[in-house]
Amino acid sequence: MQKYTTKDFENEFPNDDTCLEWIKNYLYPDGIYCPECEKVTKHHHVTDRQCYACDYCGHQIHPLAGTIFRKSATPLRVWFQVMYRMASTRCGISAKQIQRETGVTYKTAWRMFKQIRTLLGEDTKPLNGEVEVDETYVGGVRSGKRGRGAEGKSKVLGAVQRKGKVIAKVVPDVKRHTLVPFMAHNVNRENTTLFTDEFPSYDHMARVGYKHLRIEHHLKVYARGNVHTNTIEGFWSLVKRGIDGVYHSVSPQYLQSYINEYSFRYNHREDEAPMFQTFLNQI
Repeated sequence: MQKYTTKDFENEFPNDDTCLEWIKNYLYPDGIYCPECEKVTKHHHVTDRQCYACDYCGHQIHPLAGTIFRKSATPLRVWFQVMYRMASTRCGISAKQIQRETGVTYKTAWRMFKQIRTLLGEDTKPLNGEVEVDETYVGGVRSGKRGRGAEGKSKVLGAVQRKGKVIAKVVPDVKRHTLVPFMAHNVNRENTTLFTDEFPSYDHMARVGYKHLRIEHHLKVYARGNVHTNTIEGFWSLVKRGIDGVYHSVSPQYLQSYINEYSFRYNHREDEAPMFQTFLNQI
């Protein structure tokens, strides 16, 4: 992945106009088609407005229409700055920090995060090869219990292809009737070896057509050759460090959008383009 520094950001996007120009060029890479002239024509930026007008007939196009920036009173460059900061961290960044850095209100910063996260949900193709599957538990009342015994926690199922992508979904429970459809939708049966721990919900994986190997965590065995779930557990660790250390708590209503954010960064960690560019491309 190419490095993209704060200096690079400052040079490329010094003001709102450069941000708008980027969006226009991204959405109209072959030029803007004017419906009045019935052809691609040259357009100029209308002063003090977020639109472009045809040089010949004056017909206007609005690049922000249909995007998360539409009708936002927040400067466009602040939006780009927030996306840059989100893309430049592994564990996330808080709305409070964005409030301090940009001068927007906490409510505005939180709303921007919410809108940007709507861009980060992806339809990832089903995984294959060596795939680790595991569940984790987020939030809830801290009663001294941990993991599967804790009350009030949100359940998240995850599958990760080693040296590949991760798929993680908030689920109502981690019972067999939830796990099997999750697997059928997200993990191919052919040419796939599943690695899980000994949780009973995984008992039926071989019966539904998967080659299935297990690691005995209850015996304090965490790796036996290539049989382990260390990859997916590493992803869960990243998610929990971010939620506990940066956000402190996340409502179950919005948890999936946070999971999408962590999954998006994980899935694009090997992209040649800078992560910020990948975020922008979701526009």
